[in-house]
Amino acid sequence: MEMVGAMVTQLTQGASAEEMRKAGLDPYYADHGTAIYPQSAAGIPWTAANIQSKGDPITDLYENMAAEQKARSTYEYLLDLIDEPDVREPIKFLREREVVHFQRFGECLQEVEDYLASQRYFYRK
Repeated sequence: MEMVGAMVTQLTQGASAEEMRKAGLDPYYADHGTAIYPQSAAGIPWTAANIQSKGDPITDLYENMAAEQKARSTYEYLLDLIDEPDVREPIKFLREREVVHFQRFGECLQEVEDYLASQRYFYRK
């Protein structure tokens, strides 16, 4: 969120109200000026409710993997809409980072599943 917020700040820094209106950002500008206010493209504010946690390692790892894939697809959709190279390159980096995160969570999931499937012996001295 910080990197996307920084890009939005750079793109809107010094923008006038008229420039914001021409860019279709007048409703956002009316509420937030050029400040960063994390929200979806539909204007739904980001909240901690967007983060799921069950306390079960397998469920939580699958949830994390799904979140990485949803972020990756969002970056791909953004790339479909963006022509500016100075904006595309950071978005491409973020997209690739989501792919790597997905892979690492998958490796963790395999380790957890292997551990839970293994026979463990506990003894007292």
